[in-house]
Amino acid sequence: MRHRTFFWFFLPTALAMLLFIAFPIVSVLLQSVFAPHQAVFVEVENCTPLVGCTTETAVDHDATRSLREAQPLGRFVGLDIYFDRAHLALTEVGEAWAGADTWGAFWGKVFNLPLYRALSFTLTFTFVVTPLLIVFGLMIALAVNSLHRRLKGLMIFFSLLPMIVTPLIGSLILFWMLDSRGVVGSALVALAGDPNFSLKASTGLTWVMLMVYGVWHAAPFAFVVFYAGLQTLPKDQLESAMIDGATRWQQVKYVVVPHLMPLVTFVALIQLMDNFRVFEPIVGFNAPAHATSLSWIIFNDLGGETRQLSAASTTSVLTIIGVAILLSPVLVRTWHDFKQKT
Repeated sequence: MRHRTFFWFFLPTALAMLLFIAFPIVSVLLQSVFAPHQAVFVEVENCTPLVGCTTETAVDHDATRSLREAQPLGRFVGLDIYFDRAHLALTEVGEAWAGADTWGAFWGKVFNLPLYRALSFTLTFTFVVTPLLIVFGLMIALAVNSLHRRLKGLMIFFSLLPMIVTPLIGSLILFWMLDSRGVVGSALVALAGDPNFSLKASTGLTWVMLMVYGVWHAAPFAFVVFYAGLQTLPKDQLESAMIDGATRWQQVKYVVVPHLMPLVTFVALIQLMDNFRVFEPIVGFNAPAHATSLSWIIFNDLGGETRQLSAASTTSVLTIIGVAILLSPVLVRTWHDFKQKT
């Protein structure tokens, strides 16, 4: 393909990437180093015949408006927002390190800070859910692929239902089922023999419920990708393995899995990004008291009466950095595999 032809072919994609990816990231970076202007206060003297003269502090709306018009981005604060208590909290971490006698006490204080508490759940959710959904997706794909062709369509339909349901709706459904008055919750109360037993009252059980939902919702995506990959599996390799006496497990381990490894890498990349941005299950389960994520912090900063745009932008930048760090090992391995093949 000629360079000119390639240029015009790639131009729409490049413009779309600049408009929807590059410009928003630059905007977020700028907003994270600027804070809103504080209101300008002036002292006003009020004199009345009976009371006399009193001095009051009031907001100078004209001066405040002029200041904001002169500097629309706000006042430059550099990395101050990154290091405050709501984010990296370097001062608080240093104090915890100096005042803690044991590692347990240190980590206990650190994980009480907002960002580190959210990061602990986000990383746990990501590194537990991602491998589990890959394994379950592969198991479902192998099971469906071995069925009779008349049953495959029906099983594929039911296997895709969790992915079709909107994440927020799906988490709400599971939340109601796990309620003490729900189907699963009432059964667990009966088995426990304790009318006050509740899955939603425990931090550990809440984390488990959120991870179970994450696997349930995302496994169909892995199933679809792996099932499509199984259709391209060379049958002569399987027949050779069977002739050599390989068991079903050995066929999967030495023939199927190596053939699907590029797809495993693809699914891992997509799900690492998606799981690191976990948000809907926390809202659906009403779980901020037990579990928060980086995306939930952004949502919380943008809500309420006073929107903290700078704080939300800072958390967004840290989330982007976290995603890049998570993806770097997989991308490096993919690049090495590509270099070896070429």
